[in-house]
Amino acid sequence: MNAIKKFLVEEDGVTAIEYGLIAALVAVALVAVLSTLGGEIKGAFQKVSDAVGGKAP
Repeated sequence: MNAIKKFLVEEDGVTAIEYGLIAALVAVALVAVLSTLGGEIKGAFQKVSDAVGGKAP
């Protein structure tokens, strides 16, 4: 009987689910931002590459 009461009161599982949902939301936001700004980021790196001559040491 005490084990059932303890199981119903314990909130560790709820916390794990909340962290999982937060991680999923961050991943979705990251994918959305990177897909939106991907071309601009590539262009910025290309400008830097052109400015230094496109050659690595």
